[in-house]
Amino acid sequence: MTGSNSSSSLHRRGPKVTKPRSRSTQDRPPGASASLLPPSGGSEEEGDRDGAAPFHVNRSGFPVEPHTWERMWLQAARIHPEGKAMVEKIRNSAQLPVPPIPAVPIYRSSMSIPDWLQAVQSYMKMLQYNHTGTQLFEIRKTRPLSGLMETAKEMTREALPIKCLEAVILGIYLTNAQPAVERFPISFKTQFSGNYFHHVVLGIYYSGCYGALGMSRRSDLMDKPLTFRTLSDLIFEFEESYKKYFHSVKKVKIGLYVPHDPHSFQPIEWRQLVLNVGKMMQTDLKKELEKYARDMRMKILKASSAQSPVKERCRGKSLSPPRRACRRDKSPAALDKKPAELSTLNEVGYQIRI
Repeated sequence: MTGSNSSSSLHRRGPKVTKPRSRSTQDRPPGASASLLPPSGGSEEEGDRDGAAPFHVNRSGFPVEPHTWERMWLQAARIHPEGKAMVEKIRNSAQLPVPPIPAVPIYRSSMSIPDWLQAVQSYMKMLQYNHTGTQLFEIRKTRPLSGLMETAKEMTREALPIKCLEAVILGIYLTNAQPAVERFPISFKTQFSGNYFHHVVLGIYYSGCYGALGMSRRSDLMDKPLTFRTLSDLIFEFEESYKKYFHSVKKVKIGLYVPHDPHSFQPIEWRQLVLNVGKMMQTDLKKELEKYARDMRMKILKASSAQSPVKERCRGKSLSPPRRACRRDKSPAALDKKPAELSTLNEVGYQIRI
């Protein structure tokens, strides 16, 4: 169900509608029919409504509960070209091949950062994109980073297909140990055939270059190499990729850099900058993107420069040169003032002065 056959049914065109409506998030391919989507108005587990994503979500965790399992098969039969025949063939098979479990990549000091990012992306590709119509790992965007990292660990244990939102969390988890690599979410809202579609990738900034990690049905809408000199170049590259599938980009949302502490209780900021691309000139769009990128880089520099002095002060060390124990007051009032008992100095006092 994760191969090319499972995704071919998603290219059928549905009935025309008079008013554009947001039917799909997480990068549903163009022309997906409305009849293939789960009906709305059911239980809270019937579809992920965060961002109006009309696909099922496994909210009960692992092992998968029976009702979630049956619902996934029904949805798969609804969207697959062979329908129920495919489901019955798999479920009634006496012997199924054991799927390979990819090994989680391990960073070595001899690896360069671009090589490591390529290893992370290759690992996610081996997990494959999830075409079943059911998101297997629940991702709540308001959850603290520490909780999302636990979900990422579960992804590596279960080694199941993932969607683009899950890939962002997994990419953050696998790059936490590289503090020089800055990660931030990039979300796209596009329009095709009167309907809106949503997609998210993990933006990467390292050593003056931008790139991306992620998962998608389309090979040119997931990862991007670490070769783009500016943030606007990266965004325009995604926009050109969307044009190949006749999608027009309407909005781009860019979040803040994600902390590298996996135990942080801070949630991910998903939409610090929101750009209405469809209503902006390219020159204005580039100006806004570069201003935002510059501000983000300055925040990193300020944070790094202010970190070490704070640590020194916490240890009780002063950054200023030591002061003398006492200083003479050379003001006129001090010069005119005489010691009170200088004339009545006794022998003991004289010995003390010596």
